[in-house]
Amino acid sequence: MKLNLRKLLILLPLIGVTAGLLSAQTPDFARAKELYGRTAYRESLAALAPAPNKDAATFQLIGQNNFMMADYKKATEAFEKAAALDSHDARIQLWLGRAYGRRAETASPFTAPGYASKARQAFEKSVALDPSNKEATGDLLDYYLDAPGFLGGGVQKAEALVEIISKNDPAEGHYAQAMIDDRHKQYAAAEQQFRRAMDLAPRQVGRVVDLARFLARHGRVEESEALFDRAAALSPNNPHVLFDRAQTYVEGRRNLDRARDLLHRYLNCALTPDDPPRERAEELLKKIG
Repeated sequence: MKLNLRKLLILLPLIGVTAGLLSAQTPDFARAKELYGRTAYRESLAALAPAPNKDAATFQLIGQNNFMMADYKKATEAFEKAAALDSHDARIQLWLGRAYGRRAETASPFTAPGYASKARQAFEKSVALDPSNKEATGDLLDYYLDAPGFLGGGVQKAEALVEIISKNDPAEGHYAQAMIDDRHKQYAAAEQQFRRAMDLAPRQVGRVVDLARFLARHGRVEESEALFDRAAALSPNNPHVLFDRAQTYVEGRRNLDRARDLLHRYLNCALTPDDPPRERAEELLKKIG
């Protein structure tokens, strides 16, 4: 049989794409994803290790596992490989930004600025690729509010981002504006924005918790407690409600016995990667003593 080189050269890119899709659908990948969802990160990595031809999805999952295990160097290396294979995936860019952000937080003063800039660039690319991704716009908003101007941060950039957020999710837009007002110490305006967000999404327990934590920080304890009770009624045993309420108590140095109970209940929940890490709950328990 004569080999048609021209036809082969045409088909090679398609073969590569198909192979990538197939590798992401193998039983090992599915098992690794299921393990990741149960926060069994080491086991998930072990399931991915034998894959001979890793595609972007596999490298992304490897990166997420390493990120969750706080190995941010390995995480960035995996996400960079994923991005090289698929430069138009917004979620890969989001995770790449998160990994570089953590490296910036834990690096020396000499290397931290470079990592921070890479984090910003990845977040901005993620938002450009998918402006509707609330995680990406939220992380970029946090960066703009926290980073100094020479690293690409700034309130003006955050304010411009609010317009993008509001188009996709009005409630999230009010939350973003509340964060900006809070940073400006315009607390009455911030409270109004938190309340608008909650009114627009009354069944979203996170909106109730956001306002509860804000009021607690400003000494309005009774109002805060009523909102936490409301959140608990909306979603009983919700891990985020348990954790955030306990964290609020620890930060305010009050109701520490109840905070301890909430944290133990949190640690007994079936947690997912979207919940605060167990290590953070354990750190709060150590603070209680």
